[in-house]
Amino acid sequence: MKKFKITVDGKTYEVEVEEIGGGISPVVSTPTPKVVSIPAQKAPSTPKPKLPVASAEGEEVIAPMPGKILQLKAKEGDSVSEGDTILILEAMKMENEIIANASGSIKKINVAVNDMVDTGDVLMVIG
Repeated sequence: MKKFKITVDGKTYEVEVEEIGGGISPVVSTPTPKVVSIPAQKAPSTPKPKLPVASAEGEEVIAPMPGKILQLKAKEGDSVSEGDTILILEAMKMENEIIANASGSIKKINVAVNDMVDTGDVLMVIG
């Protein structure tokens, strides 16, 4: 049995040829695959949602996701208890209740109905 290398259209193949009864019968083997190393790419960083933060004015209510303000359930000066629904945020066609993260009164409202907000935006301040 004899081995030969044959190049067809830029690809090299290794062939073995065996002589049988005066004729030649080629046996073609598949090319050996090459191992290619691709450098790992750093995944894009996703913004981390801000946690409620106590500011000089009071406790900030942060948007947990991007969306549209559908309804304000409280107005400036209203007293709220921790866990009360203070606004409705529409995200991906779902209505999400945003609740007060502290008890107190609404010191500041940074949004209005139909406003679009991003993750991490300060919606209200409770003091």
